[in-house]
Amino acid sequence: MPLQTLTFTVSAHRVGILTLNRPEARNAMTTTMMSELHDCFAGFYVDQDAAGCLVLTGAGRGFCAGADLKQRRGMTDDDWRRQHAIAEQMIKAVMDCPIPIIAAVNGAAFAGGLELALACDFIYAARSARFALTEVSLGIMPGAAGTQNLPRAVGVRRAKEIVLTAAPFTAEAALQWGLVNKVCADDELMAETLAVAARIALNAPISARQAKKSLDKATELDRATGYAFEIEAYNRTVVTEDRQEGIDAFNEKRKPRYKGK
Repeated sequence: MPLQTLTFTVSAHRVGILTLNRPEARNAMTTTMMSELHDCFAGFYVDQDAAGCLVLTGAGRGFCAGADLKQRRGMTDDDWRRQHAIAEQMIKAVMDCPIPIIAAVNGAAFAGGLELALACDFIYAARSARFALTEVSLGIMPGAAGTQNLPRAVGVRRAKEIVLTAAPFTAEAALQWGLVNKVCADDELMAETLAVAARIALNAPISARQAKKSLDKATELDRATGYAFEIEAYNRTVVTEDRQEGIDAFNEKRKPRYKGK
């Protein structure tokens, strides 16, 4: 089915670019966008060779303003719960995606928009980008894993300040607090993000996916259990053709030609 609220392209370097495409509304998420995001990331779970790395960004001047509050106006409690159930499945699909994901935050990432970025593996931000979790100022609270992913990025005390004040903050503050990995000049954000994504995509695909799984467990398991998981993930790479290709390429002083096998 053609996408109504998103665009998706794959570069020659096997970098998939998924763009939220409602620039007239700062890419606020409607029910349709939530459903399409879910379907895309569920598809990446099935087709893990769709790309070597994914970049998630927004069209126009904003990344994502969160849920579309104009659509939500007048919703019944049941309508709201049904829509949020879609958002819950969407954010789970993002977090479960085996392909590495970089969020390229090119403008405002507010409420669910920030939660969407936090569900990615790491974040590059334009200097003009602004961030906030505004939910408590609207009579709700973060509900797309924001209270789980934010403390893992910035620590519990800073996360409480961000959530409970609902105050916006700059890209520089986000960098200082550990929420974003890099702040780029606005006109260089995509070029820098795509360069890093291409570097990731050049690595052995199975190795990258297994490493991502193991890193995700680091904040969920005690060290001994996490290390046991790491060894299981490592052993999955030993039997691959790519493992032998990596060694051969190193010794033959050439670039490896990985096949994801």
